[in-house]
Amino acid sequence: MFKKLLFVLIVLTLLSGNILLAQGREGFGLGIMLGEPTGLSLKFTSNLAAGVAWSFVDDSNLHFHLDYLKYTNLFSSSSGLREKMPFYYGVGGRFKIREDKDSIVGVRVPLGISYLPDSLPIDIFLEIVPILDVVPDVDFGINSALVARYYF
Repeated sequence: MFKKLLFVLIVLTLLSGNILLAQGREGFGLGIMLGEPTGLSLKFTSNLAAGVAWSFVDDSNLHFHLDYLKYTNLFSSSSGLREKMPFYYGVGGRFKIREDKDSIVGVRVPLGISYLPDSLPIDIFLEIVPILDVVPDVDFGINSALVARYYF
C-alpha cells in the first residue's frame, strides 16, 4: 500500500513539470516543525515537501510524510500580500513506525498558509492536516504544525 501511494506521488510530481508556477522559495529547504508531530521539515521542489518527526501523543512514534502541494493566492494583487502569503493544499502519505505495534500508513490532506518575507530566504507556515489511516486499521486524525524553513 505504501509503495503504491509513494509511486502515485512521484508520478504526480513528474507530470506537474512547469504547469504549476513555483511558489515559495527556490532550492532545498530545511526547517523545524513544531506541533503534532514535531521534527524536521524538508522541501525538495516547489511542490514536493516532506517531514521526519516524532509523535509525542502516541508513545514517541517516528513519523515520515511526503506531500504534493499546490499553491494559490488568497489576496488580490493590489494588497501586496499576494505573493507573500500563499494558501496551499495537497495530498500525501504518511508512515508511522510504532514500537511493539503494527506500523501505520495513512493519507494526508495538508491545508496551510505561508508567509514569505522579502529579505530572507525562509518561509514560515501554519498547517492543519486531516489524516485517514488505512493500515493496519481505518482511523481518522488531525495533525497541525507551525514550521519555519531556511532555503539553501
